[in-house]
This record gives sequence, C-alpha cells and structure tokens, in this order.
Amino acid sequence: MTAAEATREDPLAAAPARAAAWAGAGCVLVLLLAVVVRLPWAGDLGIHAATVERLRHDLLDPGDPLVAADADSPYYSPWTLLLGCVAKVTGLGVFVVLRVGALVSLALLAGGVWAFTGTFLERAAGRSRRAAVAGLVLLCLVLLWGTTLFVWSGYLGLSSLALCVAYPSTFALGASFWLWALLRRATGWAHFLGAGVLWAVILLSHQFTGVVASLGALAMVVGARPWPDRSGWLRLAGGLATGLVLIALWPYYSFFALFGAGENLEAIHRSLYRDLPARLWLVALVGAVALGLRWRRERRDPLVLFCLAGLVVFTAGGLTGHWSWGRALPAVLIPAQVAVGLEVFRTPRGAVRTGLGWAVTAALLLGAWTQSGTLGHVLPRAVLPPPVAAKYREPWVGYHWITPWVAYGDVVLAKTFPARQIPAYGPYTVAPGYPDFFLDDERAREAAVATYFAAGTPRRDRLGVLRRYRVGWVVAYRSDGGLPPGDPALERVAVGPRGQQLYRVR
Repeated sequence: MTAAEATREDPLAAAPARAAAWAGAGCVLVLLLAVVVRLPWAGDLGIHAATVERLRHDLLDPGDPLVAADADSPYYSPWTLLLGCVAKVTGLGVFVVLRVGALVSLALLAGGVWAFTGTFLERAAGRSRRAAVAGLVLLCLVLLWGTTLFVWSGYLGLSSLALCVAYPSTFALGASFWLWALLRRATGWAHFLGAGVLWAVILLSHQFTGVVASLGALAMVVGARPWPDRSGWLRLAGGLATGLVLIALWPYYSFFALFGAGENLEAIHRSLYRDLPARLWLVALVGAVALGLRWRRERRDPLVLFCLAGLVVFTAGGLTGHWSWGRALPAVLIPAQVAVGLEVFRTPRGAVRTGLGWAVTAALLLGAWTQSGTLGHVLPRAVLPPPVAAKYREPWVGYHWITPWVAYGDVVLAKTFPARQIPAYGPYTVAPGYPDFFLDDERAREAAVATYFAAGTPRRDRLGVLRRYRVGWVVAYRSDGGLPPGDPALERVAVGPRGQQLYRVR
C-alpha cells in the first residue's frame, strides 16, 4: 500500500529551513548518544538489567527476574532474549549490554522516523527535502509536548527518552515506526508476513507500546489509498495470523494471560490523567491545526484516523477508571506530532502556512526549554547555566557497593525502593520491587517484608522471615526498623551512600 503527498518548494523548504531542521535533529541525537554513554540510573532500569542478567545465566529457564522463584515473566521478551544472548556470548557486563541495546534502539527509532515520514512524500522528493522533513518530525516527537514534564516509558518526550533509552519500550517504539512504514508500502505476501512477525515482536517486547503500534497499524490499513482489494485483505489476514501464532507460541510467558492483570496496574497509572493541559498544551494546539489541515484534504487520512483511535482508547480509560489505558496516549500524540512536521513543509503559501511555521518554531523552543534539564544527564551541574542547573536532578547511586560481598543468586531483604535496583547486580530480593503478575505469592512476600521492618514485630517473627526466604543479607537504613544492628543474627559488613547498611545474616 502506498500513499504519496504532493510536495511544493516554498521558503520554508529552502536551504536555511532545511539546515535548521537537520541541525536541531542532529543536536537531539548527539545528546541522546551522550546519554547512552552515561546511562542515567533511574526508573525501571533495575528490572531490565536483572532480566538480562538472568538470561545470561540461563537462557532456557531463567525463572523470575526479581525473586528466587520459578515463575514466568513478561520481561522475558524477544528483545531482552537477544540482549541476554549478547551478554552470554560476549561476557560483557549487563550495563554495557544495555548501552549497546540503547544504541541499537536509538538507531532503529531514528531510521523508523525517516522511513515512516518518507511514505508521506513523493518518491521523487529530493534527499535533502526528505531529510529536512524527517528531522523536523523528529524534533516534534521529542520536544512538542507541554510546559510540565511528562516522563513515562513508551513516551517520546526528550526527558522520557533520556531515562528510558535502554528500555524495551524504546526498541518497541522504533520498531513501530518501521511497522507503519512497511504497511504503507506493503504489496506482496513477504511484506505482510514480515509485518506480522514485527507486530508480534513489538507486542511481546513492550505490551503498552504494542497497543499503540496496533492502533497505528489499523489506521495505516484503513487510511490506505487505494482501498485494499480482496487479495490485499487476504495477505493482511495472513500477516495477522502469523503474528498471533508467534505470540501464542512464545515460551517465556503467556501474553494472553496479561489481560487479567489490569487491576494490578490501575493505581500506578492514574497519574497519566493528571495535569494534562500543562503537560500537552503545545502539541494540542499546533497538532490540532495540522491534523485539521490534513482532514480537510483527505477525510480518511491515516494520521487523523490514528489520532482518533488513540483518543477513543485514552478517553474510555479515563471515563471507566481503567487508568492503565492511559498508556495508549502516544497513539494520540505521535500522529499529531508527525502531522505538524509534515504540514510545515506541505501547507500552501499563505497566512496559514506562515502562522503554523512561527507557531511550531515557538512551540519547539518552549518545549526544548522545558526539557533542558536533560542536559544534566550528560553534564555536571557546575557547568550548566543557573536556570538549567535548577532543573538538574541527581541520578540514583545504585548498589554496586554491595557487590564485593553479595554474590549472584543471594537473597537480600530490603524495602521497595532498593528492591528495584539490587536485582540488577545479580542478587534476588524477598519481595519484588515491581508488580509481578505471574508470581503467585507476591502478596505474601510483600507482607513478609512489611512484617520484618514493622515496629513492634517480635524478634522470633523477624527471624522467621529470614529463615522462610533463605535471606543471606539485609540492606536497610537505621531508621527502617527490623532487627537492631547489635542483634546476634546480623553482622554489619559495609556502609553505603547516605548511611545505608549492609548486614550479613549469620
């Protein structure tokens, strides 16, 4: 399926405008490359590092990535399996492997934006023009948001990418752009079957991004010109069937079992529906104009259909209290941001084009300022200008300081926050630091940790927790509670940042 749009030379497509788009996109990519080198320790990096570490040690039966239990996990995806194979074959450290994965994901994303954008241009469009449009689209994707930060995995804001570039969500987003581009160009069986395989990989690698990819794929098909004929629908059905078979056969976890995990996800996703005007007003204003221009020219425009499909899912989640459906928000934003980048170079000469050009320029500058704190991931606070330094956030320190004593596979008792980082270095924790859908005794483990640290818990009950889960180490601040430092069951062996203690269980 192909769709081309007329491209007209105008002042906005002249050399200075093209150079500005290239330079801006180049700066963003250079900044993200520098972020990959530093790899800021924050968010969900721990679970992804732990997943790669378990696969390095056992590719066929890695067990739960966070706790010492024989359980499946949705984190064992095609992407993390590939990274686990790289770690096993090369012997590289897990954080080095994650950096390699981040570089691949970043290249996949940039290339996918280029390929997808190209499907909206005439095949005869010059390379420089195509590069300018793709560069502007990339800038819109990462900078055109709002004036309040919105940081989530699976979101393309610059601040989100800086923290999540090594996550499977970034790989899945990059692959999604290739999927949409493939569907717009697909003609033969090989194209559609390949699209089915790619769709399955995306869904298995990051389920939320898989929903976004699916909505986009649907829009690309429904918005195709010309409308697919009978043979086209047959090939499309073949690709869909191929993807479903691969998803059903994936051995590391049951994808379809995740549909019953929604209740465990609602609370943590409620914040997706808060402060939306401040987080999104820039893209809402200029994106609505760009999509409106496209809809006026073509009522079945794929970007408009994509945005509407995402808006239906996102709104339904807010109305019904299914807050996890808010993860479909990129399906609203991505088509609007892509439309803005396309329309700046596409809109005919006149007041609308001039106004849109200036509005986009101002919005991108304002968005860049809002997310300028990203510079703090690659530069020390001392060299940043004071207004940018005020946005600086210290990265997490990590728990490398326990590795001289704590071995791979040891069990560590710790509260939730350290439990999100400690498994990245090889140990297990008593309770998982993240929701663990396939772990049958998750609630019991959480209750055991709470019991150990609760004030007033008898000593015998605390010792019972240590014995029941074969705890070898305890990581805690003095204020956390638990057995007192002088208890004969514990031996202090190290003191970490901010006074955190590492105790060996005798």
